Amino acid sequence: MSNQFWRGKKVFITGHTGFKGSWLTLCLSRMGAELHGYSLAPPTQPNMFELAHLKSAIHTTIGDIRDQKALTEAMMKARPEIVFHMAAQPLVRQSYANPADTFSTNVMGTVNLLEAVRAVPDIRSVTVVTSDKCYENRGWLWGYREDNPMGGHDPYSASKGAAELVTASYQRSFFNGSGDNQTAVASVRAGNVVGGGDFASNRLVPDIIRALIDDEPVTIRNPNAVRPWQFVLEPLHGYMNIAQNLYEFGQDYAEGWNFGPTETDTQTVAQICATLNHFLQKYDVGTVEINLERSPPQLHEAAMLRLDISKARQRLDWIPKMELYTALELTADWYATYLRQGDLRARSEAHIEFFQKMV
Repeated sequence: MSNQFWRGKKVFITGHTGFKGSWLTLCLSRMGAELHGYSLAPPTQPNMFELAHLKSAIHTTIGDIRDQKALTEAMMKARPEIVFHMAAQPLVRQSYANPADTFSTNVMGTVNLLEAVRAVPDIRSVTVVTSDKCYENRGWLWGYREDNPMGGHDPYSASKGAAELVTASYQRSFFNGSGDNQTAVASVRAGNVVGGGDFASNRLVPDIIRALIDDEPVTIRNPNAVRPWQFVLEPLHGYMNIAQNLYEFGQDYAEGWNFGPTETDTQTVAQICATLNHFLQKYDVGTVEINLERSPPQLHEAAMLRLDISKARQRLDWIPKMELYTALELTADWYATYLRQGDLRARSEAHIEFFQKMV
């Protein structure tokens, strides 16, 4: 995460008002990039984008990724060199409630983004962010590799698998290095991230924080589910790594990439709850009563999901740097600062500086 490459680069981010988009915005702003964002208004109240005062860090266009004309106009005005596509409907359970919106946002939104890239000259690097859930989940104990089949049981997972197919098709058809077009496109897949600033519904850490604020118990619907947990800056570091390599080396890196945790940090939901509760108590903001619901969930959710990161390890020299235990401590620290009405921009920057020393 060196400042040297990013200083002065013109970067376009979709979904910059979201949880991960806000962290990426803060990282790149600190590195001196010229940032332009296209997104809906922040998806929750409260939200990290506003709490960390990021409006001044990026030129913002409020718009829907499904509006191709508005998206293309915003990108044409920005004339970026590097694009990160993070705008999405990001929740599994929401995809059951609104499947059509999920597919239109995650699939056609990706089409619209790549069509806009085709229309704007001089873009050299495009990183499309999907999800670890893009893979056809077969309940394997081992991690999924980048060449495993795309799939998805629920609408969200299926939409992310479809977004991967869209990205690969555009890469082969229009961004393959032939002719004068030097745009290189890659997709990136990460696991469940933890960190301060997430307030989404039906997501583990925000649900616990809301229960803490409301002084109510929280029911965990699938406590034995295994997920690839990691600190939010880990995959963002991988995304920036890919974006830089696409910019500098083009087609050599125009493919799919996994950015997940080490094997030891692939833990159950129940383990995450216990550790987070421990740190909330350490920071003297209380603990939450956790009810572990042992009955089968009403909606299908995968019981096992792991990512194989050997490709990123071998070709990018990228490995996770932060243990999950430390990541959950930083997460509790951020929310403790929030509950005490502290300076969340400063706290977030302190977490970035801590992480940068590790990498």
